[in-house]
Amino acid sequence: MIALDRQHLAPFLDDSARASLQPYVLDAHRAVLNGTGAGADMLGWRDLLLSTPPPLDAIEEVAEEIRERADVLVCIGIGGSYLGAKAVIDALTPAFAEDDLEIVFAGHHLSPGYHERLLETLQGKSVYVNVISKSGSTLEPSLAFRFIRRYLERTFDDTAERIIVTTGPTGGLLNPLRDEKGYRKFVLPDGVGGRFSVLTPVGLLPIAAAGHDVRALVGGASDELKRLDGPQANPALDYAADRYLLHEQGYKTELLAAFEPRLAGVGGWWQQLFGESEGKEHKGLFPAVAQYTSDLHSLGQYVQQGQRSLVESFLWVDDAGDGPTVGEEDGNPDELNYLAGKTYAEINRSAYEATAAAHAEGGVPNWTLTMPGLDARSVGALIAFYEHAVAVGGYLLGINPFDQPGVENYKQKMFSLLGRPE
Repeated sequence: MIALDRQHLAPFLDDSARASLQPYVLDAHRAVLNGTGAGADMLGWRDLLLSTPPPLDAIEEVAEEIRERADVLVCIGIGGSYLGAKAVIDALTPAFAEDDLEIVFAGHHLSPGYHERLLETLQGKSVYVNVISKSGSTLEPSLAFRFIRRYLERTFDDTAERIIVTTGPTGGLLNPLRDEKGYRKFVLPDGVGGRFSVLTPVGLLPIAAAGHDVRALVGGASDELKRLDGPQANPALDYAADRYLLHEQGYKTELLAAFEPRLAGVGGWWQQLFGESEGKEHKGLFPAVAQYTSDLHSLGQYVQQGQRSLVESFLWVDDAGDGPTVGEEDGNPDELNYLAGKTYAEINRSAYEATAAAHAEGGVPNWTLTMPGLDARSVGALIAFYEHAVAVGGYLLGINPFDQPGVENYKQKMFSLLGRPE
């Protein structure tokens, strides 16, 4: 269950404006529930959590095979085809953990050095590939897949067993290639956009291959979404309403700051989810990400005293473990004995509370989303929370939160420069 603390936000919002907005918030909420808003044909992510669950048996079976046979799983995809999986894997994997299976990502940029080095590091290892693309024609993953597929074909006799395709039910370029080569396939269902696809096979196969509990992940998301479907005491609706009112007041940027490094990937996924969903028609808060307390020593000065165009949302984990306890040291050479008896968790919490209060005093509205722990159910609940909130928020802004027409602009210019045939 995700909780929302608004104590450092309420002073920046007018109670009458909030009350006047509430009927529109409930209308937007009902539009999501009833499928009556713009882009309603792309609400399939809700169906997967509420009525038509993903094929978890098949996903777990293939994931177990990968863990038994592979040294490396290469996940090829861009945007929602990799950000969700990476976010969950990073969040659920303890720092410095070791695993017999290495999971690497490719095709999410066009760095020549990265992909050259990747091909070199695959030498002598047992490799599986999961290529994820609905169209099969997006340049970055398509190019990476061509090189890695040719490497597998030169290296292994059972290449068809080592390549798993995740794509749409029909159409696209991967389906005919899969039919020709005999690759196994998982389906990205119709009605699920890339940035909402982490709880489909797009994200669940890599997450399961990493050894994480995808049933708990999906279960946590399903339970949270059912809770959020009720209009009473609904933190996702509060978050969406607050963001809209701040947007209308002229705030430009929302800075998501986590006090746990393992949530950095969640920040990247959140950034795409809100950026693509709301950044249309010259609307939307620009989604930015920070890692505290590290970035308090780089961005902290700006947040505290820079332009007052920022709002801030803290992502806090209620139970991330205690960590070491500070002990007494003779002579107090580092002057830290005042911390004796305190755990890292207690010190980190004091840093968070001080930051929230100081930034509010400096004129930065902020609220805190708290997840119970760094476990699969909690991460699943957070995913459902953000997905529901961004859908409601998009409708409040009067836009379709499920399309991304601006993404194609750079592609057309790039293809023209590269001489792609019409």
